[in-house]
Amino acid sequence: MRSSAFHHRAATAAIIALVFTTAADACSRALYFGKDGQVVTGRTMDWQEDILSDLWIFPRGMARDGGLGPSSFRWTSRYGSVVASIYDGGTADGMNEAGLVANLLYLAESEYPPADDARPGVSIAAWAQYVLDSFATVDEAVAELQHERFKVVPVIAPNGAAGTVHLSVSDPSGDSAIFEYIGGKLVVHHGRQYQVMTNSPIYDQQLALNKYWEQIGGGVMLPGTNRAADRFARASFYINACRQSADPREAVASVFSVMRNVSVPRGIARIDQPNISSTLWRTVSDHKQRVYYFESTYSPSIVWVKLTEVDFSPNCGTRKLTLVGNPDVAGNQTNGFKAAQPFKFLAPATE
Repeated sequence: MRSSAFHHRAATAAIIALVFTTAADACSRALYFGKDGQVVTGRTMDWQEDILSDLWIFPRGMARDGGLGPSSFRWTSRYGSVVASIYDGGTADGMNEAGLVANLLYLAESEYPPADDARPGVSIAAWAQYVLDSFATVDEAVAELQHERFKVVPVIAPNGAAGTVHLSVSDPSGDSAIFEYIGGKLVVHHGRQYQVMTNSPIYDQQLALNKYWEQIGGGVMLPGTNRAADRFARASFYINACRQSADPREAVASVFSVMRNVSVPRGIARIDQPNISSTLWRTVSDHKQRVYYFESTYSPSIVWVKLTEVDFSPNCGTRKLTLVGNPDVAGNQTNGFKAAQPFKFLAPATE
């Protein structure tokens, strides 16, 4: 009996130690399950500086490549999408016309396949776009990505920070998957139970940390720092504690409230420590209604796009909603996009 208690205390102490040595990483994501099939995904984008994000409409039928020149993996988009870009060179977040959502979040521990891997490559700046272009459901994405027909290639952000990420995918059924490259190998967590994702440590350890807080009980105490593990615990508790509604407005409002709770105040950022970053923007994706909401923390208003009212046919081309330098853009911007050339995906300096 005493031995059992000792091991329990030791295990708890180890978890607490990991909680307080985990760096305060950037970005959070949570998946909400309402009534009558109301499913909503929310995320925050945290970074050390302005990442110059605009919104884009990409049509189906686009000839695509992984942004790595002749060594690129190539595909043609099957689905149109609305996405948020970073640095005018990558897709960080978005929803496609089938209601599939993809979110890229920072993960310092990411280790991608080695440079001498002979497979065609996809820049991490194009990884989420490939998923949005190619799949209608999480099941489809998991089944195909597990074949690993291409290697994912990391890039350096324009500010010199390592662009190491993991990817979350969710769909209108509430299905979810988390994709990470650990030790050069793809690791997939697939299932409706994987509602929440932040950053470091790797996802297996995030789940273990959250178990600790579940044992304490979120109604009694929740961790309040901007550390990834603490944000994970708060998002896990609040996304299920808030009212689970069939009303799209209530569901979206609930998810926004959770994402604001796990946001990091502006001005808390260090260029030399990419794990400590301010929340720059938030998105909320209503899978059922096919509405994509974008909220800049520099703007007093929310912007949204109704994908059911967008023409994604190939002959309609790429369109852009310029948000950089336009903080007062607000409301329904479904018809506010203008024709534009698609951005080129960021690539390693050697490409």
